[in-house]
Amino acid sequence: MEGLVRVACCQIAPDVLDPERSANVAVDALAAAVAAGAQVVVLPELVTSGYVFASVEEAQAAALGAEDVAAAWGPIAARGDAVVIGGFCERAPDGRLFNSSALVDRDGLRAVYRKLHLWGEEPRWFSAGDQPAPVIDTRHGRIGLGICYDIEFPELTRGLALAGAELIALPTNWPHDPRPADGRPILHSLAATTAYLSRVYVAVCDRCGAERGLEFEGGSVIAAPDGGLRAGPVPGRGVGTLLAKCDLTEARHKRTGEHNDAFADRRPTYYAPALTARGSGQPAR
Repeated sequence: MEGLVRVACCQIAPDVLDPERSANVAVDALAAAVAAGAQVVVLPELVTSGYVFASVEEAQAAALGAEDVAAAWGPIAARGDAVVIGGFCERAPDGRLFNSSALVDRDGLRAVYRKLHLWGEEPRWFSAGDQPAPVIDTRHGRIGLGICYDIEFPELTRGLALAGAELIALPTNWPHDPRPADGRPILHSLAATTAYLSRVYVAVCDRCGAERGLEFEGGSVIAAPDGGLRAGPVPGRGVGTLLAKCDLTEARHKRTGEHNDAFADRRPTYYAPALTARGSGQPAR
């Protein structure tokens, strides 16, 4: 794949009280983005179910198999030879629930990623993923997968970049945070900084609206390897689709100046040893 890729983030408002409607809203947004010429479409986290569950039973009732998601999104993606990445409440074959992301194209289901870093009350409903975040070769570039809170773990996003990702797609449900004293929203900066540090594109597709008293940020952005935002955030933090032309070939070159390279200059032999899994601050033994 050479040249520009049209990347879309569909910021919509799922409703945990009506999973069927949520799934239909996602399909409609995907169809509109493909019709507008998007070649890579990112949908929010848990877009088919909503986020703020009240019980395990409610989450189980809203859960889908990965094949169900592929059946809904694949034919629409095929209309424009597009790739779609979106979050869903996954019912695994063994009955466990996962906060997952699927990558689907005209050939059907290409990959499922299960969120490694669970946020807030998510462990009440979901099992944590136990496989590395993947990078998938697609017709429109090499796409790495993460979900929401994962972006706060630079080990994961840098790992995706080192594995060859040109675009990191992050379905997201960011809770709305009060602005810091200087008024600069940190959530937008997370995407820009992640993109800049690893010289990749980063597409964060957030949701908007509110559920059961939790207001969401509506902070979708598409960031470029230079740290600039190619699109977003959506005005007014409401429903809207971002569309940006992204030259993913830029992510194949890690030069940061005449004498420096973001990857070639790494010296991992001398970095601090890994800490214990619980983050106690004590060196691993």
